[in-house]
Amino acid sequence: MRATAQAVDRDAEATRQRIIEAAFAEMHRHGYQGMRLDDVLAAAGITKGGLYHHFGSKKSLAMAVIDTVIRAYVEDNWLRPLQASEQPLRTLIDIIRGQAGSVSDDIIRLGCPLNNLAQEMSPLDEDFRQQLNAIYMQWSAGIVNALECGRCSGSLRPSLDPEEVAMFILAALEGCMGLAKNAQNRAVLNSCTAGLINYLESLETQG
Repeated sequence: MRATAQAVDRDAEATRQRIIEAAFAEMHRHGYQGMRLDDVLAAAGITKGGLYHHFGSKKSLAMAVIDTVIRAYVEDNWLRPLQASEQPLRTLIDIIRGQAGSVSDDIIRLGCPLNNLAQEMSPLDEDFRQQLNAIYMQWSAGIVNALECGRCSGSLRPSLDPEEVAMFILAALEGCMGLAKNAQNRAVLNSCTAGLINYLESLETQG
């Protein structure tokens, strides 16, 4: 009986994840308002009843996408590497360079999912705004902590203001993605992020 229950739980979790992944893809292509649940159902291969078993509404599905996909991306690709690093500025630069080099064609064509949703939904829905802002604040805090560690170790200039620099980094990253999306050109992203990396390298102490 226990094995059967565990198998059912695994199947339910796999179905839930399949729905979330399908919804993320649809939201990235069309935005939250343009996302059609029928398209999510078709992509996930489930019935409407199956969807509503896991998510009570389109909005609750979108909130799960934000938390499960977008927040997890920031945590896995930014926050955990920075927390584990003994050279935070070098790690930050490596992350930025690596992310720019591995960005998919869909991201160039469609833009940053986090920024897209913030632009679309934050003016319209307070729940969206709060959840998206929480990710930005979490992302910023991780960068602030890394910069503070670098400053305390003496590898970064002591006059550096970690909060100001972290906010600038996020603004630059999202701006680079926006410019690349508008130009539909990966070279724009590469050029923009190269400028950001040059700025970050200028923050290091000499000697």
